[in-house]
Amino acid sequence: MADSRINDLLITGDQNYATIDHSVGRLVLDSKAHSIAWFKWLIVGVMGSGLLMVSIAWLIFQGTGTWGNNIPAAWGFDIVNFVWWIGIGHAGTLISAILLLLRQQWRNSINRFSEAMTIFAVMCAGLYPLLHTGRPWNDYWLFPYPNILGMWPQFRSPLLWDVFAVSTYFSVSLVFWFVGLVPDFATLRDKATNRYAKLIFALLAMGWRGSAKHWHRYEQMYYILAGISAPLVLSVHSIVSFDFAISIVPGWNVTVFPPYFVAGAVFAGFAMVIIWGIPLRKYYKLEHLITNRHMDWMAKILLATGLIVFYGYFLEVFYSWYSGNSYEFKLLMKTRFDGMYAKFYWALIFCNGLCPQIFWWNKARTSTFWLIFVSIMVSIGMWLERFVIIPMSLTNNYLPSSDKPYYPSFWDLAMFAGTLGFFTMLMILFIRFLPTINIFEVKDLLFKMKGKKEFVEGQEPVEVA
Repeated sequence: MADSRINDLLITGDQNYATIDHSVGRLVLDSKAHSIAWFKWLIVGVMGSGLLMVSIAWLIFQGTGTWGNNIPAAWGFDIVNFVWWIGIGHAGTLISAILLLLRQQWRNSINRFSEAMTIFAVMCAGLYPLLHTGRPWNDYWLFPYPNILGMWPQFRSPLLWDVFAVSTYFSVSLVFWFVGLVPDFATLRDKATNRYAKLIFALLAMGWRGSAKHWHRYEQMYYILAGISAPLVLSVHSIVSFDFAISIVPGWNVTVFPPYFVAGAVFAGFAMVIIWGIPLRKYYKLEHLITNRHMDWMAKILLATGLIVFYGYFLEVFYSWYSGNSYEFKLLMKTRFDGMYAKFYWALIFCNGLCPQIFWWNKARTSTFWLIFVSIMVSIGMWLERFVIIPMSLTNNYLPSSDKPYYPSFWDLAMFAGTLGFFTMLMILFIRFLPTINIFEVKDLLFKMKGKKEFVEGQEPVEVA
């Protein structure tokens, strides 16, 4: 009975297979399901993408000098935004892979758009290191290939590890996302009335008929990909943290960075899932599929990972004091606590440390206002965390000449705004042209909720003797 009571909250109302097909399929098959607000957000995304293209064109034409990067802050907005976007992409893989392996059924209604968010966030993240090299047309030098110049990558560098980790993460996530879509493509193929839509979904479904053999092979493939993806959640951001942890820069060379970065990535990722999930369920009337139970669980994960991140902040203070390193102590006391960028550090403590504590209150975990407010604060706070770690540490090095402030340029801000617009455009197009919620997994959950019942397409459930 306990499991039944929990599952009842994951799908509300009197639902059957036909209502689920209609709730999700109409967003793709019926253009009238989208209001004028969808077009407005699409315009915002397209304009942001245009700004991104202009920023990239100007950067390639003028060089990386258009950014605010300097010496010693050779890493500025570009690497800050790279780490931030990579972190946002972690929630999708966690929801899809790890929760699938743990058989957590509350993931079913939110895994599809969180997987899309992962793909799009990694695409935005990948732009920054690609362009940071200064000559992106020579980036193939980063890969080991036979060449007459005798140039081989430095395999002991975590910067090279990033190339392989992020590219592997993107590839596996993309395949995992597409494989999960195949049964839903077949559903849309069968429901579509437009000839061209039927043809497109038939090609994407790759001959899916829903036979026992198809389902057997599908489940094998899906669980294998989930098993491959699960370690990537831990490895990718751990490798990103090695860019800092193995250095000797004050504020970077600490062993807590790998788990600290992974927890922060999940923290930021779930915040972004909430930011997109609440408007999605409100404007498209999907409250019966994305319920308060889903919001409650995501808020709890946000609270748990937030406590880990907050604990990491205390550890940084402890390390600075206990190490006896005067440069570490100087970074903490004179720069973070009471320096030029101190307001960013204290804003970070407020956003990531104090705001999520409201989720100890039960009602806050299902309150639209508090969920949106805290998630936005967390997204801002995680960006500030990367700013505190990267430019603030580089401008407080061992040499007196390193005490040089860092300021982003207009093009730094323009490119960041452009990636936000590009991400928005991709998400808006995804909502329009692909199933936002996993149809067949929600049906499977509904079957388990109803017990031993046989569902007839388009009819109410019929009891089986």
